[in-house]
Order: sequence, then C-alpha cells, then structure tokens
Amino acid sequence: MAGSGVEPATIRPMEGLSHRATAASRSRGRLTATLALTCGFVIVEVAGALWSGSLALLADAGHMLADAAGLGLGLFAIWIAARPPTPEKTYGYYRAEILAALVNAIVLLGIAAGILVETYQRLLTPPAILGGPMLAVASAGLAVNLVCARLLHDGAAASLNVRAAYLDVVGDALSSLGVVIAAGVVIVTGWTLADPLASGAIALVIVPRTWRLLRQAVNVLLEGTPAHLNLGEIEEAMRRVPGVRRVHDLHVWTLTSGREAMSAHAVVDDVRDSERLLETLHAVMHARFGIDHTTLQLETEPPAVLRIQGPGSAPAAGPS
Repeated sequence: MAGSGVEPATIRPMEGLSHRATAASRSRGRLTATLALTCGFVIVEVAGALWSGSLALLADAGHMLADAAGLGLGLFAIWIAARPPTPEKTYGYYRAEILAALVNAIVLLGIAAGILVETYQRLLTPPAILGGPMLAVASAGLAVNLVCARLLHDGAAASLNVRAAYLDVVGDALSSLGVVIAAGVVIVTGWTLADPLASGAIALVIVPRTWRLLRQAVNVLLEGTPAHLNLGEIEEAMRRVPGVRRVHDLHVWTLTSGREAMSAHAVVDDVRDSERLLETLHAVMHARFGIDHTTLQLETEPPAVLRIQGPGSAPAAGPS
C-alpha cells in the first residue's frame, strides 16, 4: 500500500503445510497393531477377572478398554486430520488429534476415579480371590502391554495423540505388574487385601501422567504458547535481523503436535526491503524454532506526535 508505511501481511503458502504428514499419521500402523492387541486381550482379562474374582484384573480390563477406545479415537483423528483445508476450515482438521487426546485423558481420569471408589469398598469388605488364575492372566497382560509400549515408544515424543496412547499402555503395563505382585501375595500368604490395594496403586500412578496430558491438550486448544518455545527469545531473534527495529503483537500457537504457527508485526527501517526481510525472518523462525507457518506484517515507525486541529485554531508550532 503506497504511502501507508505498511506492507500487506504475508502468509507462507499453505500447500506445503497441508500435504505434510502429521506426526501421528506416521505411527498409524503401530497404533493399529496396538489397538488389535489391546482389544483382543480385554476379552481375556474380563474373563479372568470374573473367574478369579479379582478387582485388580477387572480394573486393568477397564483401563485397557479405555485404551482401546482412545486408540480408536486417535486413529479416527489421524484420518480426519489428513483431510485438506476448505474455505470453511482453513487449517483443515489438525485439531482433531488434540481433541482425541483431550477426550482420552478425561476418560482415563474417570476410569481412575472409578477404580479408587471400588478399592475403598473392597477394603471394607474383602472378597475371596483365586490367586492362580489372577497371576496367569496378569502375567499375559504384562507381556501384551510391554509389546504395545515398544510399538508406540518412538512416535510418542513427536505426537500428543501418540503420546496419549503410549501413556495409556505404560499405565496398563504398570497396572499389570501390580496385579502380578498382588497375585503372588495372595498365593503365598492368602492376604486378599493385596488385590484392592493394587487397584488403588494403579489409579494413583495413572492420574499424574494423565493430568499432564490433559493440561497439554487444553493449552493447545486455548492457543497458548507452546511449552518448548520462549516468546521473549523469538522476539529477540527477530529484532536481531538487520533492518528490524522492534516487534509487537507477537503470537505463537500450536496447530497440532509438532506443528506451530506464528504471527507478528515488525517495525522496520524500510518496507521497500520487504522481500529480503520476510525471507530472513522466515528462515530464522524455521532454523531456530522449527516454525514453518509464519504470518508477518511489516511497518514503518509511526510519527512520534499526532496533531489534531479544530476549526479556527492556530497552527501548532513545529518541533524546534
């Protein structure tokens, strides 16, 4: 816009953004294998819980059922997130992955609360427990969960959705280990209170990890600054670009796991140098902070004083 001192906002092309695979989609095969293993063993564990009378096995089966639901939801989110942007949804469906992680965390917290309630009731009235079947089923469950955890480990660091599934599986592995220990205690000593105590321990292990996941998902949905990025460092890096005087209205947010966006106004010496400035700023955002989607508006410094004169007023004296 000639004479305005403002360069029109420049948005990096969306084509490259929309056709890149999300972090979660790269783990689709492993998520599918984990879902199949989990669903298959839920049936075995429910049967074992009913046979042995073990609350810990039943709690672990409920946990695995929640995992299966979360995995199914996550796979659906990956599918829908791959759909291209539309005029109505210009970012596409990236946030579907975050919504899946949010729902998964809420369900898992509900499962943990249910386990704690049932634990309290069983501590008051301990039932009879068959230690042998309880140990056999729990040992098989531990093996299945360890296999699933290994499948998801590599993708957990890159995707919030895969991390949710990984934490679920790790929680299941810990709960299976607790059931194995409790079954051993029941077999050796006959102390059936070990079963509900193991159930309570399972819930207490699950809650902190799930709470952190919930906070991460909510932060993304509220478009908070990503935890691994420092807004002050980004502003300082932009100001160090030759020709940039200052930066204002700087915002950084997460589209989906491993994909951040940034918008800012940069006050520059000369907007006629916009091509070099924009290319340099974009390169800095990509190289230092991993931000590929940038929206930048270049401006010149506004006049220091704005003089408004009414009708019949004397002209204001200029600066001495």
